[in-house]
Amino acid sequence: MARTNTGRKSTIYDIAKATGSSTSAVSMVLNGTWERYRIKEETARRILDSAQALGYQVNLSARGLRLSRSGLAGMIIPHYRNRFFAGLAETFEDEARRRGLCPIVVGTQRDPAVELHVTQTLLSQRVEWLFVTGVRNPTPLNALCAEAGVPSINLDLPGEGAPSVVSDNRGGARALTDVLLDKMLARGDAPDELILLGGFAGEYATDMRIAGFRDAFEARRLKQPSPHAIECCGYGPTAARQALARRYEKLGRLPAGMLINSLTVLEGLVQFAAELPWDIWQRAAVGCFDWDPFAARLPFDVTMLRQDVQRMIAEAFALLDAGTAGDTAGHQVVMVPTRFMRTLGDDARMADDEAAS
Repeated sequence: MARTNTGRKSTIYDIAKATGSSTSAVSMVLNGTWERYRIKEETARRILDSAQALGYQVNLSARGLRLSRSGLAGMIIPHYRNRFFAGLAETFEDEARRRGLCPIVVGTQRDPAVELHVTQTLLSQRVEWLFVTGVRNPTPLNALCAEAGVPSINLDLPGEGAPSVVSDNRGGARALTDVLLDKMLARGDAPDELILLGGFAGEYATDMRIAGFRDAFEARRLKQPSPHAIECCGYGPTAARQALARRYEKLGRLPAGMLINSLTVLEGLVQFAAELPWDIWQRAAVGCFDWDPFAARLPFDVTMLRQDVQRMIAEAFALLDAGTAGDTAGHQVVMVPTRFMRTLGDDARMADDEAAS
C-alpha cells in the first residue's frame, strides 16, 4: 500500500476505512491488546501495515498509544460519598485486579473541567481502558479515548460516544412511586401530595426517574403531578435540606409523601429531620432511589431502592470483552434492573453476598 499524504493527520477512522475493520479493532491493534480480544494476527498485521502506509501519527491527545501493555485500568466517578459510586469503584477494582491489571479510580466532583483533565491525564498514563461514570456529557471524553485508541464504557449516565450501562431508572422510579402511593392512600392522604426531590433537570437519570414517577400516576389514571411536585435541586445535602425547609414553611407540615432522588439528597432530609420532632416524620411516606444499610434503619417509614453495582460492572466488562467499546456508531445501552430493600433480612443477605464475593 503506497503511503498517502493529504496534508492532514491520519486517524484510526482512516485506518478502519482502508482495512475494512471496525474502529474498535483498529484501536486494540494499535494499543497492543488485540490478542486478548481474539483478533486474528492476519488482521492485526493488515491494520499495522495500513497505519504505517497512511503515516499515522500519535498526537498529544493520543499519547497513550503504545506497543506494549501498561497494566493500568482507569475509572472516573463523581465522588465516593454515596454507597452507589463507592460500590461501583470497589467492584471495578476487584474485576480489574482479577484480570491482572492495576485499577486507578479518580473522583471528579461532577466538574466538567476536572473530568476532562483527569481523562487526559489517565490517557497519558496509558490506561488499557476507561470507565466513565456519572458524567452528564461523556461524549467528549469518549472521543478523547477513541482518538487515543483506548476503549471506553459509560456507566450510570449514557452517551453517544461509547457503549453504556445504566440502571433502569424509569422502571425503578415507577415501582418506588407505586409503593409510596399505596402507603399514602392507605393512610387517607391525597396522591397529589407526593413530591419528587433532587437531581438535575436535563440529566438522563433524573429525567428517567421523573418519567417513571409520572408513569405510576398515569397507570392509576390519577391526575398528573403538578410542576410544583417535582423539584430538581441538585444532589447536594444542603440544597435538599433548604428545599424541604421551604416546603415545610409553606405547608405548615411535611409533604405526605416524598420520593428522594439519591442518597446524598436523603442526607439533606435527615439533616432537616433532626430539627423536627420524630413523631412528625411518622406521618410521611419516604422513598429513596438509592440504598444504604444505615439509612434503612431510620426511625421513620423509608423504602429504599438498590442499584445493582455488581451486575452493572459485569455488563460493562462484557461489552469491553465483546470488542464494541471503540466503535463509533450503534452504541449499545444495557439497562440493569433495580431491587427493593425493605427488611432487615434483605439488608443482611445482601451484606453476606458482598462479603462472599
